[in-house]
Amino acid sequence: MNHINIPGLGDVLNKKERKVVLVGNPNVGKSVFFNALTGMYVDVSNFPGTTVDISHGKYGKDLVMDTPGVYGVSSFNDEERVARDVILYADVVLNIVDALHLERDLFLTQQIIDMGKPMVVALNMMDEAEKNGLSIDVDLLQEYLGVPVIPTVAVKGKGLDTVKEVLASPAMGNRTPGITGLLENYRGTVPNEAEALMILEDDENVSQRYGIVTAGRREEIYRKRRKRVNEIVEVVVSETNEGATFRTKLGRWMIKPVTGIPLLALTLWLLYQVVGVFVAQWVVGITEERIMGGIYRPFIEKVVGSIAEQASFTGTLLAGEFGLLTMVPVYLFGLLLPLVIGFYLFLSALEDSGYLPRIATLVDRVLTGFGLNGRAVIPMILGFGCVTMATITTRILGSRRERFIATMLLGLAIPCSAQLGVIAGMIAALGPRYLFTYITVIFLVFVIIGTLLNKIMPGESTVLLIDLPPLRIPVMKNVLMKTKNKSVMFLKEAAPLFFLGAALISIMQYTEILQGIQTVFAPVTVGLLKLPAGATTAFMMGIIRRDFGAAGLYSLAMTPLQTLVSLVTITLFVPCIAAVMVIFKERSWWEAVVIWAGSFVISFLTGGLLAHIL
Repeated sequence: MNHINIPGLGDVLNKKERKVVLVGNPNVGKSVFFNALTGMYVDVSNFPGTTVDISHGKYGKDLVMDTPGVYGVSSFNDEERVARDVILYADVVLNIVDALHLERDLFLTQQIIDMGKPMVVALNMMDEAEKNGLSIDVDLLQEYLGVPVIPTVAVKGKGLDTVKEVLASPAMGNRTPGITGLLENYRGTVPNEAEALMILEDDENVSQRYGIVTAGRREEIYRKRRKRVNEIVEVVVSETNEGATFRTKLGRWMIKPVTGIPLLALTLWLLYQVVGVFVAQWVVGITEERIMGGIYRPFIEKVVGSIAEQASFTGTLLAGEFGLLTMVPVYLFGLLLPLVIGFYLFLSALEDSGYLPRIATLVDRVLTGFGLNGRAVIPMILGFGCVTMATITTRILGSRRERFIATMLLGLAIPCSAQLGVIAGMIAALGPRYLFTYITVIFLVFVIIGTLLNKIMPGESTVLLIDLPPLRIPVMKNVLMKTKNKSVMFLKEAAPLFFLGAALISIMQYTEILQGIQTVFAPVTVGLLKLPAGATTAFMMGIIRRDFGAAGLYSLAMTPLQTLVSLVTITLFVPCIAAVMVIFKERSWWEAVVIWAGSFVISFLTGGLLAHIL
């Protein structure tokens, strides 16, 4: 090989010694192996244009090189580019694998085998696997991979001597079925199979080295490799209760449908009790009604009234029904902020406990029916905090198709924390029958739209690859810090839009434009949805912020049925301005327009059907 993209790396790689390269995912213990092999004779190189350090030293006559922790060999970031070029030059690869996370780590192992590199696998952290009730058939794993597999506990020195002995006799393993035939297409054009595989997997840097167009087969190869890894793990790994702690057993119960679904239902019920009952009714009753409504608002109205008539433009703008100094602070601090804090406290506790990835694993099979995988549950859950933030996190999904479906469902059927709090407070007062109807309607819309998108969108979904961290008791300091940061972020994002929305609506109210808009949209709000004319104002407020719109419904006098219809409609209503801006940034223009316009149509059609059926 004569091509190295990273300046300075060639000076190290062109040395004559046999190159033993350490490769593994982040946090698998590579440094322990590196120190065991090289002792104190270590150099560290930093390469221009990257933020990556490479350690290299001598083991006997061999040159030992460490690489950054990566999940795959590619060129998506500095770590992967450096790791790729070092691995391409490797004579032997020592692949360190976390025994507790075989399903994750073996993807990289199989990729290196597909590259045709002689290798040895160190199956590290075997003690952790045993503590978590996992039994691994090492001999069978070695047979499937076709390379030496050595069980180790590196931090205790167990297995290190065996690894050193076996490094003298590495093996080229068993490739993913179908890969060898694809590599034949590049025989005579690309001098080695490792680089040919990179071209097959759409690595543009390697393709440019040889003036070859990328093959466009990355997703196909990744699916085949993931399928093979899953099949290997299913055969060689078994669960046992021997030595397993209660937390390990609980973690298993959380991902099995028979026990996981009741546990998830219990979690959602607790969320409803905390946010929908305790915060929305009791806490908000104090902050919104007594403090902001009973003390703050009368004081502000009195102060503004001393300098301007209430019916004047200044009075309307500052202290009117939608006043900048009345409605905005009352809604923002009295109604929405307590709900946001309550939700983020609960969500941060779930995140810190390690439960969120288990929810993803549990619902993976269900979400596959919507063209998604279990990883999509993470932006869905985050969407209950903030749809804008959740839309950004759809980047974790593996294909453009999945990102579009997830964004559509987020903007359509997932209420943000502040909106959810208002909805929970209003619906809880109506009783369980209305709550059940509300949940059923939103769920049916989610299922129908998700299923339709899965049918009509071209392409295929990617498979779930997610790390399951150990369950732990949430650290209160971490939970409070996350809650504080996210709540402050909410205020910074929401306050300017609230003030802007209140100013626009106050101006329209003073100029009687608002009444004109209510008249124009009366066939929809009054005729189709059978709601008071004032609901038009709430929907207009919802365009600025969804929670702003939901809060606008709070003050309307409506029957229980009208409340139900209005809450279903405002939930399915278009995403707020901030979310729409992010959607236009993250998706293409036509995708963003489809999502925004589709939400309009679906929300009013669903609300209208509900109003007329009931």
